[in-house]
Amino acid sequence: MAISREQVEKVSLLGRLLLSEEELDKMTLQLGDILGYMDLLSEVDTEQVEPMAHALDVSDVFRDDEVRGSLRREAALAAATHRDDECYLVPAVLSEP
Repeated sequence: MAISREQVEKVSLLGRLLLSEEELDKMTLQLGDILGYMDLLSEVDTEQVEPMAHALDVSDVFRDDEVRGSLRREAALAAATHRDDECYLVPAVLSEP
């Protein structure tokens, strides 16, 4: 699949990239090569290949969740510079619409 210079210009504008004339020419060639390689890959018979999200088996490295005690509220709020009896107090960062 070929890509035109106009398509590369459009993509660069969408990506907010300011490319010089030389860079546009270079990107057109390079993206054309990449798309050509993708066309080559589409010729491979993958009928018997199971879909996968990763090329390698990925396992969760986190420990199992377990219920355990947490800090008491007074201890968690002890170092807060601004607080009330229940919560940290922070400046508002969002305004009402």
